[in-house]
Amino acid sequence: MTEEPYRWLEAMGNRREYVREQLKDGSPCFAVSLPDGLLLLGVGMGGGVSKVFEIHDRVAMAALGHPADIERVRQAAIDAAHLEAFARAPEDVSLRRLVAYGLSGQIKQAFEQLFSAPVLAEFLLVEVASVASRDLLVRLRFDGTFVAREGGIAVVAPDPDVERSAARWLEDALAGVTGREAAIGVLLEAWERLQKGGSLSSAGAPGAVPGESPRFPPAGRTPELAWLRRGAGKAARYEWIPMAPPALSAPQP
Repeated sequence: MTEEPYRWLEAMGNRREYVREQLKDGSPCFAVSLPDGLLLLGVGMGGGVSKVFEIHDRVAMAALGHPADIERVRQAAIDAAHLEAFARAPEDVSLRRLVAYGLSGQIKQAFEQLFSAPVLAEFLLVEVASVASRDLLVRLRFDGTFVAREGGIAVVAPDPDVERSAARWLEDALAGVTGREAAIGVLLEAWERLQKGGSLSSAGAPGAVPGESPRFPPAGRTPELAWLRRGAGKAARYEWIPMAPPALSAPQP
């Protein structure tokens, strides 16, 4: 009987390792607050499997992991947002409430149920505000823990160390960048470098290495971009961005 807590801890550790192993080849996603809106970018395999989604008016999501688990959490987020909008008002739908009182608890419960499947996915949820510094970016993990920040940059990647190094690199690379097309180029370059090297801790500035400029779009992959427009006169701020030629050029400040 006294061994039970230790067995539970060991089982949790094994479960955590299992999830990380399943997610190790996941494709990173990014979010960045800009003066005119909030940009989300993911690079998927195509074939109808998406990585970037609208949730509700000012809220959107990007994710990596198993498509079925991503869809399950996406649907839960949409249902919770619509219920909140019906019970209160559409403008009262809050990403903080959706995550703290809904998604986080559901994902934590799934992770701790030893005899059921955990959620094999990780998430980046964002909410656009009236100014960039008040945008909300939430990183939600497979065990239900989450970190929220206002404005700036957020990354979801399979490895926590890689994720931290990518966020630091992007903060430097996007310093002073205000245009959406320029930001798209930098985010695509970050994605390409992560795919090649697994970390950006020792990477140079964007486009700094001659002959090593990234390919646009990445061969065999499908970039997905969404834009939450700030200050739009309509309730829905979400726009899907097609990969147009101007976005495929090398980044300009």
